[in-house]
Amino acid sequence: MLKKKLIKSRKVYKVTFEVRPGELPGGMNVQTIRLVGEFNGWDETAVPMTFHKKDKVYRVIVELEPGRKYQFRYLLNDGYWCNDWAADEYTANEYGEDNCVVITPEMNNNGILGSET
Repeated sequence: MLKKKLIKSRKVYKVTFEVRPGELPGGMNVQTIRLVGEFNGWDETAVPMTFHKKDKVYRVIVELEPGRKYQFRYLLNDGYWCNDWAADEYTANEYGEDNCVVITPEMNNNGILGSET
């Protein structure tokens, strides 16, 4: 799941990426989930997600520029790629699979031009 919050004073979006255990491949013993995408140069170690026991969700927050589309995927256990089924859109990648896309609306002097989700 994706949640976007515009920080007008800094002209960035705080985007929350969340994965619930029920959204993961059945029977998989997940040790780690990492958020990997264009915003971190597809670095497979850069953005680990943290499991929040109270909410029973893996979560990480990243800051992204407005008016952009960013491709991303989740990397489980350093070897299994997984998508976010609540992504804004999807695009084919060079491996014959789909990448997720998160879209950050454009801004003007008064705030956003597009819609926030």
